[in-house]
Amino acid sequence: MSDHIVIERHGAVQTIRMDRPDKKNALTRAMYTAMTEALVEGDANPDIRAHVFFGVPGAFSSGNDLQDFMAFATSGTMGTEVIDFLITLTNGRKPVVAGVDGLAIGIGTTLNFHCDLTFATPQSLFKTPFVDLGLVPEAGSSLLGPALMGRQQAFAFLAMGSGLNAAEAKDAGLVYRIVEADQLESTVLAVATEIAAKPPEAMRIARDLLRMPRAETVERIKLEAGHFADRLQSEEARGALMAFLTRKKG
Repeated sequence: MSDHIVIERHGAVQTIRMDRPDKKNALTRAMYTAMTEALVEGDANPDIRAHVFFGVPGAFSSGNDLQDFMAFATSGTMGTEVIDFLITLTNGRKPVVAGVDGLAIGIGTTLNFHCDLTFATPQSLFKTPFVDLGLVPEAGSSLLGPALMGRQQAFAFLAMGSGLNAAEAKDAGLVYRIVEADQLESTVLAVATEIAAKPPEAMRIARDLLRMPRAETVERIKLEAGHFADRLQSEEARGALMAFLTRKKG
């Protein structure tokens, strides 16, 4: 388990909190592994009926740790932690709710395409700067995004990297409800508890009927991952990542 992932129980609700505030919840390989294990164990536990993702104040997640990207770009060796997490999230059998405050960048945004409900504060910003970094969309977002938003909005969001504030994300269908920061966690937990109280088998079937076929989403995740890995080793991506890291240090 990662020190930066905190797992808690609130009755029949399991919360998975990304807790690396000094790095704005940039996700490491260990963090992905810890979240995968939590989802697997929660799905196997009949006493858990819903999962909730939280970040920290001001940062749901600033995306993947770019040092991991650079390590792969230079070594050519990339673990399976990210894709394992995404496939586990896709194949999960229980409802998933997210509470977003502040930055939701990269995977911090695309994770929400897999959530059944996302709540966000007015201060939230959703952004996917994949192409700006010489990369491509991931987490099945190239499939789920157009289905949710329409092709043109998805292009602006996922290819152009145009950010969405909370109100714009709600209009686009990525966010269910906007709540004030001091009410976010209590609201999310109340709704997740309401979901968890529903008849579980009926909820499972209803959720499956509402979602994109799992096999199709998994296939897209793998297709994106192949392109993503190729792009990480390209001169274009290496140059963009180095420039971004240099600006951050400056």
